[in-house]
Amino acid sequence: MSKRNILVLATGNRNKYEEIVKIMSLSEWDVKFLKDFPNISTPEETGTTYEENALIKAKFCSELLKFPSLSDDSGLEVDALEGRPGVYSSSYGGVEGDSERNIHRLLKDLEGIPWHKRTARFICCAMFVLPDGFFHCEKGIVEGHIAVEPYGDNGFGYDPVFVPLGYENTYAELLQEEKNKISHRALAFQKMAEFLKEFDYENCSIR
Repeated sequence: MSKRNILVLATGNRNKYEEIVKIMSLSEWDVKFLKDFPNISTPEETGTTYEENALIKAKFCSELLKFPSLSDDSGLEVDALEGRPGVYSSSYGGVEGDSERNIHRLLKDLEGIPWHKRTARFICCAMFVLPDGFFHCEKGIVEGHIAVEPYGDNGFGYDPVFVPLGYENTYAELLQEEKNKISHRALAFQKMAEFLKEFDYENCSIR
């Protein structure tokens, strides 16, 4: 396979990597996990928006590895908390990437808030970047509510407490195949997959 067909997914989270690969199902690209490259880790996310953070990660990996790179930044926005945790979702509990702490703080902050006021949305920004600086963004948004306690053993992150609109179960109670059809990440990366299938690498344009 030629170098141009390699696509690096700029994440050190294997759960996220495997989920995105299944969602996109890209036969035209050889999608690599960041940890396939020794001693490489994603940079600090210093942006104030999902787009900025996704671009920081994908641009860093693309420039360093000289391959097309793909990344995402996702967040949970809760209306009763004025949009928090937002871009700080992964460190909301005080420790980066500690889902149990994040969920514990979220539920504590929402104590006493009735169901109809526990509205929230998951947002995902997918970013594709080439070594020459070209980039393309796709977004996915799913509305829902925050459960009063965690339910389900599937998924990761805030999945056990997010109930998508029109469902009675949390993301973590759904089969992965079902979640991969409706999630915010699914919506963003399905659109990105369609873009990449039509993308002319040589001319940086849609065929």
